[in-house]
Amino acid sequence: MRVGKLYAGLCLFLCVAVPSFAGVWVTSPTNASVSHAASVSTGSSVHFVATASSPGCGGGVSSMGIYTWSGHLAYKVSGRSLNKTLTLGSGSHNIVVQEWDKCGQSSRASIKVTVGGSAPPPVTKTSGNARTFSNLESKKGWSGYALLPPGWGICDSCKSTGSKLKWAWTQGVSSPSMDGHSTKSYYGAGSTQWGDVLWNNHLIGSFSSVGLPDRSHTLTASLHYFTYDVYFYISNASVSQALEFDINQFTGGKSFIWGHECRIAGGHQWDVYNNVSKKWTPTGVACNPKSGAWNHLIIKVQRTSGNKLLFKTITLNGKTATINKTFSPTSTSWHGVTINYQLDGARAKKPYAVYLDKLNFTVQ
Repeated sequence: MRVGKLYAGLCLFLCVAVPSFAGVWVTSPTNASVSHAASVSTGSSVHFVATASSPGCGGGVSSMGIYTWSGHLAYKVSGRSLNKTLTLGSGSHNIVVQEWDKCGQSSRASIKVTVGGSAPPPVTKTSGNARTFSNLESKKGWSGYALLPPGWGICDSCKSTGSKLKWAWTQGVSSPSMDGHSTKSYYGAGSTQWGDVLWNNHLIGSFSSVGLPDRSHTLTASLHYFTYDVYFYISNASVSQALEFDINQFTGGKSFIWGHECRIAGGHQWDVYNNVSKKWTPTGVACNPKSGAWNHLIIKVQRTSGNKLLFKTITLNGKTATINKTFSPTSTSWHGVTINYQLDGARAKKPYAVYLDKLNFTVQ
């Protein structure tokens, strides 16, 4: 707590020492002031107790609130004190407790709260010969990369905190969330225009994140049907050039890349990827994700008996479009199954975040 002269006030039910200068004082989960930040380790239920003072304003403090992430006011109460328990997901949270006085001014205290434990592990379910990997957004194994023009290959020299392009992957986010454990994917822009951020997870084959190395290559070779099922949330969809969701299978010396791109600033249409020409092909199907709300996306694809890529259907927010486009694969020596997820930057290079939840992937 910041050191200062205190005076005692009379009250009927609860007496609290109030500072003689403006500020916010957090006594739980840790002491902090407007000029200091502290950290604690606690459970998922976090108890916040704080008081505020604004002696320079004749009307005093009007209200107080708790921001659990940037721009998200999770709780607000009238008066100069608050006492509230909030549920936070596992991981680190940069909390701000703020007061607003009746003269139009405010002050705040910053706290870093680290919630112990870990997000629930993904559940692998099997039904017949189908296998579903559940809650993959909370799973380990995600690797992030910057893709820069003109070649759009992986930038080996780029770091997530570098100047060319910044990005972040934050698991265990409590809000916005559908189940208390969403993942925040962040495109932070940078000095390079049109930069993209790609995240990849190896599920089957070498480097498997779910314990399926498939050393005999038999599991990978047996799979023909794939479903990518995910919920995503974006505050303002218009700032994104495109969102990309990919399914990748490598078997029998062939590379099957089912790329799906929702062009937003690029034209509000779904494109699919042609492996041979390495070009995006418009489908004529509109893609208009909702801003400030959860969107539900289901993608279904197939490797045909003739070893062709079949793009079957795309379902967005309950509306299903039949794609039925077929392409040929390319060559590879690798074996396995992976999924990709990508954020594309628009011309204005505005940073933006997309939250993922209930990411389930089914193979059959």
